[in-house]
Amino acid sequence: MRSVLSLLVLFSFHVRAHEGMWVPTLLKSIEGDMQSAGLKLSAEDIYSINNGSIKDAIVLFGGGCTAEVISREGLILTNHHCGFSAIQEQSSLEHDYLKDGFWARDRSSELKNAGLTATFIIRMEDVTEQVLSKITPEASINEGQRRELVGKLGEIIAKEAVVGTHYQAVVRPFNFGNSYYLIVTETFRDVRLVGAPPSSIGKFGGDTDNWMWPRHNADFSLFRIYAGADNEPAEASEANVPFVPRHSLPISMEGVKEGDFAMIFGFPGSTQRYLSSYAVDYVMNTADPLRIKMRSASLGVIDAAMRGSDKTRIQYADKQSSISNAYKKWIGEVRGLKELRTLERKREQEEVYQLKARELGRSDMEAVLPAMKDLYAQYVPLATARDLFVEMVYYGPEILRFADGFRELTEEHQRLVAENKFTAKAEERIGLLPGYFKDYDVEVDKRVFKALLPIYRASVPPSAQPDILREIDTKFKGDMNAWVDHLYAHSVLGDQSRSTATLGLKPKKYLKVMSNDPAYRASRSFFKTFLEQVRPEHGALSDRIETNMRTYVKGMMDMDPARTFWPDANSTLRLSYGKVEGSLPHDGVVYNAFSTLDGVLEKYVPADVEFDVPQRLLELHAAKDYGEYGVNGTMPVCFTSSLHTTGGNSGSPVLNGRGELIGLNFDRTWESTMSDIQFDPDKCRNICVDARYLLFIIDKFAGAGHLLAEMELVRAAEPTMIQLPIHR
Repeated sequence: MRSVLSLLVLFSFHVRAHEGMWVPTLLKSIEGDMQSAGLKLSAEDIYSINNGSIKDAIVLFGGGCTAEVISREGLILTNHHCGFSAIQEQSSLEHDYLKDGFWARDRSSELKNAGLTATFIIRMEDVTEQVLSKITPEASINEGQRRELVGKLGEIIAKEAVVGTHYQAVVRPFNFGNSYYLIVTETFRDVRLVGAPPSSIGKFGGDTDNWMWPRHNADFSLFRIYAGADNEPAEASEANVPFVPRHSLPISMEGVKEGDFAMIFGFPGSTQRYLSSYAVDYVMNTADPLRIKMRSASLGVIDAAMRGSDKTRIQYADKQSSISNAYKKWIGEVRGLKELRTLERKREQEEVYQLKARELGRSDMEAVLPAMKDLYAQYVPLATARDLFVEMVYYGPEILRFADGFRELTEEHQRLVAENKFTAKAEERIGLLPGYFKDYDVEVDKRVFKALLPIYRASVPPSAQPDILREIDTKFKGDMNAWVDHLYAHSVLGDQSRSTATLGLKPKKYLKVMSNDPAYRASRSFFKTFLEQVRPEHGALSDRIETNMRTYVKGMMDMDPARTFWPDANSTLRLSYGKVEGSLPHDGVVYNAFSTLDGVLEKYVPADVEFDVPQRLLELHAAKDYGEYGVNGTMPVCFTSSLHTTGGNSGSPVLNGRGELIGLNFDRTWESTMSDIQFDPDKCRNICVDARYLLFIIDKFAGAGHLLAEMELVRAAEPTMIQLPIHR
């Protein structure tokens, strides 16, 4: 009886309806299920290496979002928040594209964006056997050796894969190193801003609505990929021409209804479905609460400053967004994990795992969970110190990480002078100062430092306290604010002119000034403590946890050989499918699947930073001037669907069963934020902008109908897959 019960509980690991982020090479194995759910295409139509397919329209946008090609002239669509950094960088008080929006009149008006890339997947190939067959016994028990060996093997495989081409390639681990895939890519480096609605439309609802439902924002922006005359990647140049894609997505004008099949194709960043109970305990009860506390403090400063000044609003718009997004997500994640009893369920599953391992006589499997318990007892203090370092130095006062940019000139001073390279390095640093100080306010930065320092000092383990902080007690009588005031008052790094002047000093004089600079000394103390006292042991324990997780997941796979496991997301191309539907997230609460422009007016608050809307949109609503995009006197805005998504899926296309664009993914409901660890098909919903609202904003609001002219708008329910030849 116990064995049968064990299997039943173990099967709770199984994928439930709509769960899964599927590697495209595995789609053939779930093709029947997808077609039964409403897919009208074949797996080959979605992912092919011999013909143009949907995957050839999917773009890794920059380093962390998804975009999709929507015209045969290289036009790509992504989220407003994914393009936000580029829009902010192009904005100024004279040209406030964040506030007013931007629409290129013609190709010559499209704006170049230094460093922005667009990457396509050429092919993915399972190379597990090629890698695992060469793992030596020594490397199999030493994670560092294993990683080094796998890295060398991966380089060889990747290099062979792209010989004679302009492509790039990498070998990536899946399932904690139980499998490996070769991924061949093509990256374009000339990506130009074409259009973006004002933030009052693209970010309507601001932080208040972030992660919430119903939503009423058109979270989109448009860019264009440019290529050389040969249609291959080229450095940004006026000589470049719009890229001709292998496939572009048609856009459905038919709209969506409750129960319609939907799928999403994109680059989800990270999920943690297979975490042990010890890891979940850390996330729920230590990591998330501490990070929430830190970000709440910094947001209190930044939000107030942005409300008080248009200049500060532009300077800090992108920074505030990156801090706030994860902050609110973590709050929802903790709540969702508690509601689903995730920790208790993990413990129950682990009991069954142990029971089954014992029945099978698998001592290796039986040993991993006790080992994990011991490892996490050692790991949690170090992980806490690491989290605090990241929050303080990378999401806290900017002066600490800015000062780190002077490390080479200061610590490698003697070598640079001897090699006659000091002046060139100093001039290089001077060239970076205008870009940094353009988006920097020293008073805001100081207030952020003061807000975070008490939390940091109270929370970081004693062994990880930077030595510099002892000055607070020895020289400033425990007054943290006085210490921070002194740091900013006596540092040259809070002011562009003083930083420039210091970099222009003779080498010996520079060294004297910088070595005694309080901000530089503080930065080095934070970094040195982390690098010497935290990172080595944290890394060693992480390696040991990784080794055990590989065995743990392999054990799950061995116990259930008939099951196709979907690997945790790792920023590689994945497909999820489900349907358009609302939800019942809490007792007595009903989330309808659709929102309309009427809801925008219900939320509208004139002059409010989050809920104001442009006059033009008010006029269109008052006149019900929705063109062909409206439905029965209403204008669809957003909808929810039961697709499994996470960060990185921002900007992903939501497609119907015929492969037509019906929406643009941009968020999850707050009740879904735990889905990186536990997916609940009854609660988890992703949020999408309705494709018709995008077209309405471009056409009726912005008057940029010339952009629609290059898109394929499908007004009838008919097959639209167009296969274009692939030139290799």
